[in-house]
Amino acid sequence: MRHAAYSATIRRIAAVQQKPTAPTLITPTADIANATHGGRAKCLQRLVRMDLPVPRTVALSFDMVHRIAAGHLPDMAALLEPFGPMPLVCVRPSSEDPDWGGPGAVMNVGMNDALYVHLSDEIGAEAATSVYMRFVQGYAIHVARLDPDMFDGLILEGREGLRQVLAAYEEETEEAFPQAPEVQLAGVLRSMARAWEGTTARLLRQAKGAPADAGLGLVVQEMALGLGEGECGSGVIQLVSSATGMPMVTGRYRSQSQGREALQEEGRSIYLARDDRGPSLEDLAPTAFAELIDYTRDMRVRLREEMQTEFTIQNGKVHVLDGVRIRRSSRGAVRIAVALAEDGIIPREEAILRVDPRSATEMLHRQIDPDVPSEVIARGIAASPGAASGIIVFSAAAAQAAAARDESCVLIRRETTPEDIRGMHAAAAVLTERGGITSHAAVIGRGLGLPCVVGASELKFNLRRNTVTMADGRVLKEGDVITIDGTSGRVILGAPPLLEAARDEAFQTMMSWADEVRDIGVRANADTPADAQIARGFQAEGIGLCRTEHMFFDPGRLTVMREMIFAAEVDDRKAALDQLLPMQRADFVELFRIMKGHPVCIRLLDPPLHEFLPTNRDGLRSLAEALDRPLSDVTRRVEELSEHNPMLGQRGVRLGITMPEIYDMQARAIFEAVLEANSEGANMVPEIMIPLVSAKREVELVKTRVEAIATEVKTATQRDFTYRLGVMVETPRAALRAAEIAPHVSFLSFGTNDLTQMTYGLSRDDAGRFMRAYVNQGVFHEDPFHMLDTDGVGELLQIGATRGREARKDLVLSICGEHGGNPESIAFCRQAGFDYVSCSPFRVPVARLAAAQLAVAERLKSAV
Repeated sequence: MRHAAYSATIRRIAAVQQKPTAPTLITPTADIANATHGGRAKCLQRLVRMDLPVPRTVALSFDMVHRIAAGHLPDMAALLEPFGPMPLVCVRPSSEDPDWGGPGAVMNVGMNDALYVHLSDEIGAEAATSVYMRFVQGYAIHVARLDPDMFDGLILEGREGLRQVLAAYEEETEEAFPQAPEVQLAGVLRSMARAWEGTTARLLRQAKGAPADAGLGLVVQEMALGLGEGECGSGVIQLVSSATGMPMVTGRYRSQSQGREALQEEGRSIYLARDDRGPSLEDLAPTAFAELIDYTRDMRVRLREEMQTEFTIQNGKVHVLDGVRIRRSSRGAVRIAVALAEDGIIPREEAILRVDPRSATEMLHRQIDPDVPSEVIARGIAASPGAASGIIVFSAAAAQAAAARDESCVLIRRETTPEDIRGMHAAAAVLTERGGITSHAAVIGRGLGLPCVVGASELKFNLRRNTVTMADGRVLKEGDVITIDGTSGRVILGAPPLLEAARDEAFQTMMSWADEVRDIGVRANADTPADAQIARGFQAEGIGLCRTEHMFFDPGRLTVMREMIFAAEVDDRKAALDQLLPMQRADFVELFRIMKGHPVCIRLLDPPLHEFLPTNRDGLRSLAEALDRPLSDVTRRVEELSEHNPMLGQRGVRLGITMPEIYDMQARAIFEAVLEANSEGANMVPEIMIPLVSAKREVELVKTRVEAIATEVKTATQRDFTYRLGVMVETPRAALRAAEIAPHVSFLSFGTNDLTQMTYGLSRDDAGRFMRAYVNQGVFHEDPFHMLDTDGVGELLQIGATRGREARKDLVLSICGEHGGNPESIAFCRQAGFDYVSCSPFRVPVARLAAAQLAVAERLKSAV
């Protein structure tokens, strides 16, 4: 949307020298442009060029409407002259982008006593009365700004109703209803112009991406009544489904109606195409129906878009009032773009540009049916897209129990920890009270494709009583059903209908076209074989980040891991690690088998050891029993490992240096797994990544031990293998000292989650509490954990990339934080010369499409 607003501003500047100063009759050769008169006016001109039956129309430019708002009206008589001696017109908005909105249309302008008599003879007294009465009411409310309640209690039908409505207007305004069409039209134009320039309207459209100086055009169009003798009415028609993009004649028609009334009263509307369920337009007026199909098909080809035709039928004759780009769901947008390209209407490159990369995410997950009303009980941060319903549970154990009963559940936690991963695997969705876009729940949720809403502070969690209190005081308890909408951040009471995911043929075609043109690699962050399988399904080119700590939270491994942590001597620690070795090796073998022929980057253990230990009394007691140790010893050891700020404490490479046997075990597991997988034809070259580096000497120490383990494995097996060693750049110092680090490694992968955290001095788990206020007040343009800060954090990336490549020309550069799936971050990485980005598996299609769009846009720019 920002790109659209920027382009619109450029077009306005280019057109400023040729702003029309008079109303323009829309003809095939009239000087009308989207940047000066708006999209509706330009579309109507295109329809006129197609020789469609468009009623006579006059366009008013942005500049003219701005003058009208300031009180400078054009010559009303001259404006109405094209419509004859008894004009009857409709005024509609024409903004540059239809998504920016605008004031509502005003119909039947020009209706007065004289025209009422004329129309009574032409279309009947009842229809003429309806037209006149409707116009008086609309004019009173929207132009004269009178209270709608003034019409309460009136008959509102027949000649007596018209008399009462006119009398009510005169009583309220102390003057007769204006009879001169020039006076009526002046009032309507002034009202619509001032409504557009009002503060509320300006703020609303700016929220939709419109520039502050966005202009409004107006079109004055001859009324095609849709009322009277013969078959008369109004409606809209389109040839594809907005929801799916599949071919389907859809829309509505209502006899004896005007404008878009057919869309407002579903019960009184009829089908368009012949249907066994009831009467249709095709039955009532087959010729008109066939013409509408032809007109809409022609629009698709000539306007290069699936269009909705707004029409009126007057005594069997079709009038095309407007052509509107149909609204469409994400899946509809993909299918429509692919179909247009396959039919040769648009090139593939343009089809790629027509789909919002972020909307591709919605196609990969179930979504709440937007046409069904639902009760939103809270809003939080949309952390992982998709929607799911289930009973509320408050612990990982309860989630696993629900899964064992084959019952869908929503796991509710104040904030998740690595110990909750088992429950997250079992749950259908996750809701947390705290956290931000890169909190533990958010990152794991995206990796699992699990709908997740975090930072739902409107709800009050009581985890002792297992209840959730809503803002209005109602209380939810375990077993109650809620729905999590991770796409919008909504928490919904009950279980509304869901639309299934759509990874259909059109989606796969679009992705294949994207892969043909993109010029930056896309990998996935995948921690388990299941994650890797999903990544391959989304055509990831490898694994850019495998977080090995997630392999240790399985119940069968967690106890052994804790034994290692509690070991007082190095030999005891090695004994525990010897038990973990085959488990870790088996995981890596499976990863290598799945990713056969594709790179796998494995991050050595990163989190502080206390994350593997329980925090409550029951957990400590259970651990004491499992380890056969006194509770006091267990409690004392947990306290010894606690840190004031564990994210800045003994974690990452600091563990590898102070407890080198941990990294020794992991390196051995990787190398032995490579040999086993390669013996089956995997042909893998693993990438080993050292986390949280801040000094060259750290790399040297770990590198020496990894090389030693590699030599031991090669000697013991008498087999050779190759590997690459690299660094995860998460500290500002590592970025600044990249020139020292680069000669010792093959790659630098920027972990932008932690790098952002350390650059800003912000906790990514707690920032969500105040981030909305910061963004609203302009402190930050956007949550830096959600969108890469290209100024501050981005400068560190550029410094690290430049200095690293100066020291080592063949250095591979990437980012593996959650920013890797954002189109804005991908644009930055392409410009900075990065080799690939890595993101959660379910964001891989978004990254592939965004990268392709950037490449196409660059080519088009170069061609110009």
